[in-house]
Amino acid sequence: MDRRGGIGMKPFNRIVAGLLSVGLFAAFASAQERYLLPVDEAKSDPSFGAFRTKLIAAAERRDAKYILSILDPKIQLSFGGHAGSKDFMEMWKIDRPDSKFWDEFLPVIKNGGGFYDEPETKTRIFYAPYSFHSFPEDLDAFEHKVIFGNNVNLRERPSIDSTVVAVLSYNIVKVDLERPASENGGTGSGWERVETLGGKKGFVKNEFVRSPVDYRAGFAKRRGVWKMITFVAGD
Repeated sequence: MDRRGGIGMKPFNRIVAGLLSVGLFAAFASAQERYLLPVDEAKSDPSFGAFRTKLIAAAERRDAKYILSILDPKIQLSFGGHAGSKDFMEMWKIDRPDSKFWDEFLPVIKNGGGFYDEPETKTRIFYAPYSFHSFPEDLDAFEHKVIFGNNVNLRERPSIDSTVVAVLSYNIVKVDLERPASENGGTGSGWERVETLGGKKGFVKNEFVRSPVDYRAGFAKRRGVWKMITFVAGD
């Protein structure tokens, strides 16, 4: 203490330096990359693992009959009241060769996931893909997405001829919802404008970028048999 009753200059300087250090550390920490590595708990339940293997094979051969056989009668299909196998057929038309269901479903069922114990119904549910099941709760699911792959090129412009500015693997990225990729030249079609949480900016082919609120599926046992109880997108 100095004689005027205040804090002495040396202790005061140390306090200021400490606060600056904390601030700099916080800023540094907030600029660090974050990742969402693939997780797959399917094999922890052998019955579900075997079920999923059959389901993937059926989806790859576009076996509509098998898909219909594993639907729960009350399968949830939207947050607007669509449910059940009849609505499923009307929405997806999986009996047609041009159905978009297969392109949406295969990335869901082939990319891991995990189990969740529903406390109210005491039901164990497997949610796929991992990008939905494991996404961090502290990040906005509409502003952030996941690089859905390993060694994915981040390019300067939305073109495969553009310079590669970084290579990303399972990074969590922030997407620019205000400016379409087409503003930076090229067609822009099929590209996402992204920024990693560590500050790397550029464009990624949209097949390698997935939102946690894109299509996901939930599976639960009904009378001892695995059924798909939900296939929805959005929130």
